Amino acid sequence: MAIWNELVDSVMDAAAEHRLWGPGDAIVVAVSGGPDSVALLHVLHEISQSRMPLTLICAHVNHGFRAESAQEAELVRRTAKELGIPFELAEFDIPSFMKESGLGPQEAAREKRYRFLIDTAKRRGARSVALAHHADDQAETVLMRLLRGSGLSGLAGMRWRRTEKNVELIRPFLRINKAALVDVCRRRGFLYAEDPSNAQTKYRRNAVRLKVLPFLTRYSPKLSRSLTQLAEIAGAEDDFMEDAAAKCFADIVLQEQGKCTLDRAAFAVVPSALQRRLIKLILNYLSADTPETDFPKIEAVRRGILQDMPTAWSLDLGRGITCIRQYNTIYFLSAPLDHQASYAYRLPKPQPRLELSEINKALVMTLAERGNIAALKGEGSRMSARFDYKELVFPLTIRSRLPGDTIKVMGLNGSKKVKDIYIDDKIPSTERSRIPLVCDGLGNIVWIPGIRRSVHAAVGDHTASVLLLSIEDL
Repeated sequence: MAIWNELVDSVMDAAAEHRLWGPGDAIVVAVSGGPDSVALLHVLHEISQSRMPLTLICAHVNHGFRAESAQEAELVRRTAKELGIPFELAEFDIPSFMKESGLGPQEAAREKRYRFLIDTAKRRGARSVALAHHADDQAETVLMRLLRGSGLSGLAGMRWRRTEKNVELIRPFLRINKAALVDVCRRRGFLYAEDPSNAQTKYRRNAVRLKVLPFLTRYSPKLSRSLTQLAEIAGAEDDFMEDAAAKCFADIVLQEQGKCTLDRAAFAVVPSALQRRLIKLILNYLSADTPETDFPKIEAVRRGILQDMPTAWSLDLGRGITCIRQYNTIYFLSAPLDHQASYAYRLPKPQPRLELSEINKALVMTLAERGNIAALKGEGSRMSARFDYKELVFPLTIRSRLPGDTIKVMGLNGSKKVKDIYIDDKIPSTERSRIPLVCDGLGNIVWIPGIRRSVHAAVGDHTASVLLLSIEDL
């Protein structure tokens, strides 16, 4: 009786510490029929009867792998009935699902199982699904992630609680080892089933449990306890770092639809640990598909951002995300850069306004006689330019940039490539496609709005009338 009470007390302490449930909560208990999940059902039933009012629903999945599956389902059904707990059963043809999805047996079974448990919780109005993962499972998880080179988030192992599709998955047994759970079942006469597939080392997790952990335990007898302690420490520190990264994100990252922008100098003063987390947070923000991004790729982005000399580069990060550095500005885009929209508008004569829908801008044209030049609106802005109307050759063409474009810049002998001007002026490549070119009737580029104007049709003492061209946002 003392061992049983200690187990229930330990679970209640963990539940209070990690806020696993509260009075009146409805909980779906996932019961496979093994000693771990059978013990969990009995412990939660005890708590619901004598410690705190809880509504329990027992849920079992028959994966259809083994002949004994039907017997295990009946065992769980009978246990739930004896305890007066509603029972939910799902039966799946996992082998067929494996062929459809291309998943392995364990991955396919997990996919179906979790979907059923979450759907059951929603249908029953339950706040959470209780899973019977214990301390030994946690040690295996941490070791497997350690072997694959995981970071702090991975070393935190399985969390006491996490939310999936608005349902909490809770694990009340993470501090209890399996031997204690089996002992309780035997002492109290709880019937349970043994899954023979747990002894098959062809599965990676089983191999770690049956071969790797016992081997390492010869050199560190308390290895399992050390790994579970590592998970607790890493989990708490990971939560702290995640909060810090979220605050950093809010402070220095500009969010737009499908795009995140940050300044190199602001990023450089952030500690390296937060720099990596910030990059991961940006990637998660831009993509719903969030598998763990590999360290080398994140480090390549981080080091590329920190380069002192002005530089420009682009890196495909996968999941449809591209990172671009243009001098001291870094862009994360949720899709590769689109090809520049191709457009060309021909103007036989001046007109008050021309909308360039491809770049969301408009060209405004104002004609004034020499004596009324002072009345021209927008005069003096970098987004406007004056031309001698009589010298400007029509028709004008307003078009997108083409490879090899050159302009005869005022004050400079000869022509210069438009591309080189953009590089010299450090115009980000993400912005270049949004700059229209104004060409005269001879094909000369006469104006690059906001950048340069050409030598053509310059306003001088002989000018009788002036054409003012201005660019504005739609």
